[in-house]
Amino acid sequence: MASIARSLRPAAARLTVRSPAPWRASSFGARAFSVSRAAAAAQAKMYTKDHEWVELSADKKTATIGISDYAAHALGDVVYVELPTVPLEVSAGDAIGAVESVKSASDINSPISCTVTAVNSMLEETPSTINKGPEDDSSAGGWVAKVEVAEAGVKDVEALMDAEAYKAFTEE
Repeated sequence: MASIARSLRPAAARLTVRSPAPWRASSFGARAFSVSRAAAAAQAKMYTKDHEWVELSADKKTATIGISDYAAHALGDVVYVELPTVPLEVSAGDAIGAVESVKSASDINSPISCTVTAVNSMLEETPSTINKGPEDDSSAGGWVAKVEVAEAGVKDVEALMDAEAYKAFTEE
């Protein structure tokens, strides 16, 4: 099965980039807070070139994994999600599941080395949840797996793209 990135190439040309909401303009006089790059990376979603995301907890011991909003929209209506078994120890880039849509089928790869400790079983019953909120890590969201992260996984996160770099990557 192809990775999400390979499955999306034909669809990528049809996607449009949303413009930012007009209310986000800096004219409100809001003051930006300074955060160290390491602290921001530890709590922000990081993305792979295969369109998966990972959000590392503040203590860097756990994380949540899913597919990106870009991937979910490009795939179209998701009709089936194969979830990983628990527990499952994987390295960065290993397949942990699959997603099938009306357009294509793709592997879901782990962005980091980790151990899968929980899965979003709601996706088996209602696969379309992944379309509604692919980057939502709440109980009603489209996240795929919760994982435990060791030192190797924390290092893997450093090689991933932040939201700004990922947006630029998807616009290429």
